[in-house]
Amino acid sequence: MAEAITIARPYANAVFSIAQEKGELKAWSDLLAVLAQCVLEPEMQSIITSPAVSDEQAVDLLAEIAGDAMTADARNFLLLLAENNRLLLLTDITVLFEALREEAEKLMTADVISARPLTEEQAAKISAALKARLGRDITLNTTIDESLLGGAIIRAGDMVIDGSAVGKLNRLANAIT
Repeated sequence: MAEAITIARPYANAVFSIAQEKGELKAWSDLLAVLAQCVLEPEMQSIITSPAVSDEQAVDLLAEIAGDAMTADARNFLLLLAENNRLLLLTDITVLFEALREEAEKLMTADVISARPLTEEQAAKISAALKARLGRDITLNTTIDESLLGGAIIRAGDMVIDGSAVGKLNRLANAIT
């Protein structure tokens, strides 16, 4: 897996440079998401890897799926990937592109796992606190895990804040022993 990311990185950097230069980060983000989803499908993978299908035909199929989102730059990018047998790396390229985009736009996604559903007020407070601490606009992904008993676990980038009741009990147990 690490090898695929390493191979995908220069392509992600290149497409990010093109998108940033033309002010099309959102459009490229949307397009890459669609293309990445396409190459996850087993049928598409077999088409892309088939020796009976030319690079041009594989790119034509992806362009048809992408529809109006497909630009000349995007088509050229896909042709480059196809010529280098890298179309199946589109998912890795998309992940790296999104990380570059979030960095450039000062955005961050934080995962909040709570014992109970968050109210809008609680979500706003968490988002504001993370924004103040990290200096980025925060998008929250919330999930429920009743096994936490109470509180929440927040993951934002490399930072993890465990404010769950289970986490506190575990820290207390470690302190006692």
